[in-house]
Amino acid sequence: MMNQEARAGLLTDPISLQLGTENLCGCLVRLLSKDPEWLSAKVKFFLPNMDLGSGDQSPDPTQRVIQQLSKLHTQGQSTWQEFIHCVCMELDVPLELEVPLLSIWGHGDGFPRQLDIGEESQPDSQLHPGLKRPHQSCGSSPCPKQFKKQEQELAKRYLQLLRTSAQQRYADRTPRPGQPLAFPQVYIPPILQWSRASAPFDAQEGAVRGDPKAEDGTDVNIRDLFNTKANRGPRVTVLLGKSGMGKTTLAHRLCQKWADGQLDRFQALFLFEFRQLNVITGFLTLPQLLFDLYLRPEAGPEAVFEYLQENANGTLLIFDGLDEVFHPCSSKETAGPEDPASALTLFSRLCRGTLLPGCWVMATSRPGKLPACLPTEVATVHMWGFDGPRVEEYVSRFFSDQPSQEAALAELRADRRLWSMCALPALCRVACLCLYHLLPGSSPGQSAALLPTMTQNYVQMVLTLSPQGFLPAESLLGLGEVALRGLETGKVIFSAGDIPPPVMAFGAALGLMTSFCVCTGPGHQETGYAFTHLSLQEFFAALHLMASPQVDKDTLSQHVTLTSRWVQRSKARLGLTDHLPTFLAGLASCACRPFLSLLARQDEAWVGTKQAAVVQALRKLATRRLTGPKVVELCHCVGETQVPELAGFTAQSLPRQMPFHNFLLTYADLAALTNILGHRDAPIHLDFEGCPLEPRCPEALAGCGQVENLSFKSRKCGDAFAEALSRCLPTMGSLKKLGLAGSKITAQGISHLVQALPLCPQLEEISFRDNQLKDWEVLSIVEVLPCLPRLRKLDLSLSKFSVSTLLSLTNVAVTCPTVRMLQVRKADLIFLLSPPTETATELQGDPDLWGNANQRKEAQRRSLALRLQKCQLGVRDVEVLLAQLREGPHLDEVDLSGNQLEDEGCQLMAEAAPQLHIARKLDLSSNGLSLAGVCRVLSAVSMCRTLAELHVSLLHKTVVLKFAPEPEEQEVIQKRAAFPGSLTFQMPSDPLPCAPRIRLTHCALQAQHLEHLCKALGGSCCLCHLDLSGNALGDKGAALLAQLLPGLGALQSLNLSENDLSLDAVFCLTQCFSTLPWLLHLDFSSESQRVILRGDGRDRDLLPAGSLPEFQAGAQFSGFGQRRISRSFCLRECQLEPLSLSRLCETLEKCPGPLEVKLSCKVLSDQSLETLLHHLPRLPELSLLQLTQMELSPRSPLLLADIFSLCPRVQKVDLRSLHHATLHFRSSEEQEGGCCGRFTGCGLSQEHVEPLCWLLSKCEDLSQLDLSANLLGDAGLRCLLECLPQVPISGSLDLSHNGISQESVLCLVETLPSCPRIREASVNLGSKQSFWVHFSRQEEARKTLRLSECSFGPEHVPRLATGLSQALRLTELTLTQCFLGLEQLTILLGLLKWPAGLLTLSKTQKASRQPPWHFPPRPH
Repeated sequence: MMNQEARAGLLTDPISLQLGTENLCGCLVRLLSKDPEWLSAKVKFFLPNMDLGSGDQSPDPTQRVIQQLSKLHTQGQSTWQEFIHCVCMELDVPLELEVPLLSIWGHGDGFPRQLDIGEESQPDSQLHPGLKRPHQSCGSSPCPKQFKKQEQELAKRYLQLLRTSAQQRYADRTPRPGQPLAFPQVYIPPILQWSRASAPFDAQEGAVRGDPKAEDGTDVNIRDLFNTKANRGPRVTVLLGKSGMGKTTLAHRLCQKWADGQLDRFQALFLFEFRQLNVITGFLTLPQLLFDLYLRPEAGPEAVFEYLQENANGTLLIFDGLDEVFHPCSSKETAGPEDPASALTLFSRLCRGTLLPGCWVMATSRPGKLPACLPTEVATVHMWGFDGPRVEEYVSRFFSDQPSQEAALAELRADRRLWSMCALPALCRVACLCLYHLLPGSSPGQSAALLPTMTQNYVQMVLTLSPQGFLPAESLLGLGEVALRGLETGKVIFSAGDIPPPVMAFGAALGLMTSFCVCTGPGHQETGYAFTHLSLQEFFAALHLMASPQVDKDTLSQHVTLTSRWVQRSKARLGLTDHLPTFLAGLASCACRPFLSLLARQDEAWVGTKQAAVVQALRKLATRRLTGPKVVELCHCVGETQVPELAGFTAQSLPRQMPFHNFLLTYADLAALTNILGHRDAPIHLDFEGCPLEPRCPEALAGCGQVENLSFKSRKCGDAFAEALSRCLPTMGSLKKLGLAGSKITAQGISHLVQALPLCPQLEEISFRDNQLKDWEVLSIVEVLPCLPRLRKLDLSLSKFSVSTLLSLTNVAVTCPTVRMLQVRKADLIFLLSPPTETATELQGDPDLWGNANQRKEAQRRSLALRLQKCQLGVRDVEVLLAQLREGPHLDEVDLSGNQLEDEGCQLMAEAAPQLHIARKLDLSSNGLSLAGVCRVLSAVSMCRTLAELHVSLLHKTVVLKFAPEPEEQEVIQKRAAFPGSLTFQMPSDPLPCAPRIRLTHCALQAQHLEHLCKALGGSCCLCHLDLSGNALGDKGAALLAQLLPGLGALQSLNLSENDLSLDAVFCLTQCFSTLPWLLHLDFSSESQRVILRGDGRDRDLLPAGSLPEFQAGAQFSGFGQRRISRSFCLRECQLEPLSLSRLCETLEKCPGPLEVKLSCKVLSDQSLETLLHHLPRLPELSLLQLTQMELSPRSPLLLADIFSLCPRVQKVDLRSLHHATLHFRSSEEQEGGCCGRFTGCGLSQEHVEPLCWLLSKCEDLSQLDLSANLLGDAGLRCLLECLPQVPISGSLDLSHNGISQESVLCLVETLPSCPRIREASVNLGSKQSFWVHFSRQEEARKTLRLSECSFGPEHVPRLATGLSQALRLTELTLTQCFLGLEQLTILLGLLKWPAGLLTLSKTQKASRQPPWHFPPRPH
């Protein structure tokens, strides 16, 4: 304790007043005077907001130490305690001095309250003086002219002040010797890649790359970041990169470059960090943000702000950490642009141009969903970290001496996993730091073996920075507790009160924490502390979870989660725990168990229990169905654990199809995936679509033998990506399908791929579609085809190439023995190939080809299909193409549709068709063929032996030639069909006919074209089918064609539909029945304008389904076995007037028979029907007449009944419902026989009975008469029964369904005596409603009467008995369910006077049948 005199001396001496004890102060001053650089570094760490220039410092070193200590003591108790702990921890302090320092000043009780000056003494010169009061608003109204020059001078002074302040801030970024991390601040420019439409005009390949071999201090292309296409409005650039890529470092680097005068396009540059802006809770204006939070002008803030507005295009504002914003802003804003708002709202206004329009804005963020406040025209730049040359350059600069550089690089190159981790700049620095301490005294490879994972790099870094032989467990756990608490509350900036002084001193001593000034309100600022990197905070949080006894296994497992990198719409910002699960997984490795045991001061069994909990949590996650981002994160975690069993389980749990869509992927991500796939047995398909990919990330897949299909589809893939892909492809031995679509590769990238593809002979499918490939690129890829023996498909669609390149492609298709098809359409460019082994496999199943080597060779002959559609081919191009095809293989198909061949080109192709051996089709559609060209094409193909069909339609621009197999090929097909085990045994065994079908439809052919056309067709070889439908021949053309048809030979069909033909034309064509032996069927439909002439009837495809009623057409045989061919004439939907029918019949009189005529129309008048019927006797060859789908009059049954007498050849008349009538005729060779008349459903009533019977009585032999389903009723039936003796019926009479009752039954019974030829009659008045009468040709001695369900009543019995008594020859009577009871039956029998002989009576009711009664004759 001090005496009274010493205490009094302290009160009078200012220095002693601040430090507390004169002797202790003197010792401290003498100690610190020995290391002034260390003291200056610590003052700068604890007082980042103060200007430590030499302006107010004493030249005396001791006095300077006293002044610096005074400033530290002025900051308060917490800062002073943390400083004392740093002194005792980092400097060589004697024990007799360390004890009083810690006992008096290292605790809260030792800080004298009466000396607490607090915040009264603030330095005069500050960079961040705090928020401005509202009444100090900086307006933007124009200054008067007399003050303009003065205000410009104020603005110029402020701009110089900005630059000077930045120069001082970045003057010396190297840690001082007193700090443990005494290494040079190495900076290597990372890889930057523009996103889609945001690339500058002069950026090359979409990548902005600093030159890794340039001297430090130069970035040759860094200006391209601010050279976007936006000439007006907001110029906003967002730099996206994962944690540790160096976004914040690049932001400060830009500020430093500007301070050094390298970004001369900007007069002013402001750098803000959102993690600091989050601390501000109040609203700000833009002048307050610029001047109160960054740097205040010495005078005239209004004039300075006005100058910035007028020169906004020279102002750059950088906002670091956009993903760390606490509160999101809306995309729609209602407040005015000048109103105070949050920092994020001010950022939004700057981006949208409502504040400081024309300025440049740059923001950094982790990948994810960007805030809605960003404009849509924002330029996006991806940061990819380091590639191989950059890693080497970084290591070379980190290590100062040559031997250390070579040793470090050797360690990295020998360990692929450590090399891949160094792609992350932050992790590269950690690895170099660890190697710096591990390399001395270690053998080659030993150092890298201690750094297998990211987590173990951090562990080794902590061990490296710790005092020799001592692990500060308490301080490490203290840092871990602070880190975890910050992550859970979303806090990355800590105040002095958040961190215990010993923990703060430990973090500052090891360089794990940094300090800076934070503005918290108007005029208020304080020192803030943060971990040097967010990943470091996550690592210490993981340490706390794993080593703290207060954290149980359940709590630990809750932190092992997988967060998707797709940010949900409801989330305001990205989380702060990107790497926390990864660090937990890494700490679960067995290699970390000793370290955790020392840290937790527990045995390894206790640590193993916690590690097992983490592994089990990861195992559960591996069983779930995860999205692409979570799969990648899981692979990172599983790889960190170094547990082979877990890696194998995870690899086997992945699905066969693994899609990765629309999220950013780095080299490290694919390296982690490849590491896990190495434990998989089954193949896997990887599909990357819409993912921003690091240019070199394909290299991570090198040697991955599990990938069978690999597909990339992203506009962000360029030449660098293609080069990296080409390096890994030869190492992927199981890869069968490769896709690189929708990229931006050029000739440079294609050249790399072309060199790699021949080294991948196992590839079966390659897709380079939608890459906008040019001529050279396309040809370079196609030239590789002979080097890929197993390739089946090559897709180069959506490329841009010339016609000359196309002809080169066809030459490749012709000469390459494996090409089966080349398809080129407007956007498609596809090669289909068939490996040689495929043909051999097919032959194994064909027995016919086993024994004959020539046949086997023939079957192996290649067949090529060419589809060159819409390729702008002309006549000269066709000549080149034909020269290629004549020397090539047989062609299966040639499709040249949509080109510019015109008449000459089409003629050339048609003439060459027989030489090209086209097996299926030649398509020349949409080539500008004219009507004159049609005849030229016809003449060209007239002698083609294999032509099966020619279809030309000028209206639809169709020109298609189809071919049949060659005769020798037909024999092979027949043999295959005959072999029972062949796959084609169901094919018809008849030889395939080569019957050419010529279809000239919708070609505007007229009558004057027919002679020329028929001349061209006359030379055709065996023309069988001719289709001229859809033209304009008219009646004149039809008449002329009828004369020309004999010159065309024996056709099988002729289609003249839709030629505007009338009945007159049909009559002319009908005459062809007698002039054309092949013509067997003529079908004409007036409404649909269908006119078809057919031969033997096999080609039914010309007729629509169901268009003709079914009828027996074909051959008839005479008595001597001579075959007579039947012909048919069908006329539908026509107006059949008497005159037309007369002319038709006159025409048909000359037709050889047998002849079938079918007519249909809506209404057929009685006069027309009479005309038709009267002409029938003049048609001796007529065998059938059908009148269908027409409406006949009620008188038509009488007209048809008279036909029996008019035309004795009529065998049968069938009239149904007055809509369908059919007349069958006997041939001249047939014997005369009975006739049949059916008039069903014709509405016949009583008035029609007498005339009908009179007409039928003229018939000599009427075997059957069917009058069922009419309207006769009881009266009509009575009349008919009365007339029945006049009608010569020899068979049966059907009167069913005529609405009769018991009256008609009684009339029938009464009629029996007057009709001796009736042999049987049966009536059913029940559900059947049947009424049949059967006759014999002569008088019948025995008669049978069957009555069913007649429901006789008592009143009917006497009359029934009377009628039965008069039936002299009635021998059998059957009554079924006639409701005659015993009483009525007794009465009936009593009244009955049966004739001579026996009478059998049977009575049957519902379920019982009584035996018949036989009655002897009763004497009269």
